[in-house]
Amino acid sequence: MKISVEGRPQEMRALWYEGGKVIMIDQRLLPNMLRLVRFTKCGEVAASIKDMTVRGAPAIGVAAAYGMLLATKDGSNLDDAAKMLKATRPTAHDLFFAVDSMVESIRAGKDPEEAARSYADAIVDKCRKIGEYGEPLIKDGANVMTHCNAGALATVDYGTALAPMRLAWKKGKKMFVYVSETRPRLQGMKLTAFELLNEGIPHAIIPDGASGHFMRKGVDVIIVGADRIASNGDFANKIGTYEKAVLAKELGIPFYTAAPISTFDFSIEDGNQIPIEDRSEDEVTMIDGHFMAPEGCRALNPSFDVTPNKYVTGIITEIGVIKPNEVGKVRRMLK
Repeated sequence: MKISVEGRPQEMRALWYEGGKVIMIDQRLLPNMLRLVRFTKCGEVAASIKDMTVRGAPAIGVAAAYGMLLATKDGSNLDDAAKMLKATRPTAHDLFFAVDSMVESIRAGKDPEEAARSYADAIVDKCRKIGEYGEPLIKDGANVMTHCNAGALATVDYGTALAPMRLAWKKGKKMFVYVSETRPRLQGMKLTAFELLNEGIPHAIIPDGASGHFMRKGVDVIIVGADRIASNGDFANKIGTYEKAVLAKELGIPFYTAAPISTFDFSIEDGNQIPIEDRSEDEVTMIDGHFMAPEGCRALNPSFDVTPNKYVTGIITEIGVIKPNEVGKVRRMLK
C-alpha cells in the first residue's frame, strides 16, 4: 500500500509483527492522522479488533493470528485467548479461520511466529491474485463503483475489491471510481478515498443515497468486498451493499464480490445463518462526538447486510472468478 508520509510516498502494510510487537495503523484516525500503535499482549490485540483500530475481514484475521502469537509469549491460556479473540466481532469469518489455523499450527508444534507470519504473507499473496483475476473485469475507460473499504487497509496489502482496480490502473487502463461514503462510520469516504488518492486513481466520493443515480447515468461494473460467504454464495458485506446489488441487477450492471477463500464459511448453508453485528446507536446519531440527531432519538445500526446469490455475477477469489453456484466445488477442492 502506498501512503504519503510528510509528502513522501512510502510502501506500508496495514499491520505487521516486529521486535516482539504487533504494529498497526490506527484506522480510526485516518485520513487526518497516520498513527502507528504497538501491542505486546493478546488482550490488547483483541481490544484493537473490537474498537476497530483494525478492521476489514482479512486484516482482522491477520490481527487475530498475531494475537495468538502474542498469547504464546504473554502467558495466556491458548483456549482462553482463542475464545477472547473470537468474541470481538461476530460477522467476519476470517477472524475465526485465522484463530483456528493458529491453534492447529501451535498444537502441531510449529513455531508460532513463523505460523503467524506465514498466515499474513499468504493473505497478501491471495489478495495479489484476486487483483490478477479481477483486473480483466475492468475495461479501459470503465466507471467502477465500490462500497465501504476493501482495500489494503482492510486486507494488510493490495485489497480485495480494490486490488483489481490497482492492477488495472498500473496497467495503464483509464478508469473512474465512484466511492460511496458508507454511513455511519464513513469507511468509503475516510479510507477508500484515502487509498485511491495515494495511488492517484481518479475517483469521487458520493453519498450512499446517490448510488442509484450514478448507476443509471453509467456504471460499468461494481466490485465490493465480503465479510462472510455462505455455501450457496450468499454473502455479508457492509450495510448498504444489498440495495446496490438489487439495483445493479435491475440495470444490468455486473456485480462482483471479492474475497479470499478464508472468507467462505462452508459450515452454513445460506445467508440467513450469517450473524450480523449490531453496533452502537451513537455511530448513527453522533459524528465525532457531537449529536447530529435530536437527543433522545433511538437508532438502529446493523453493520452488515446479506446479499442473496441471485444478485451476484461472480466471486473474485485467489483461484479465479467463480459463480455463486460453484462455491460447493471450491469446498470439494479443499478437502
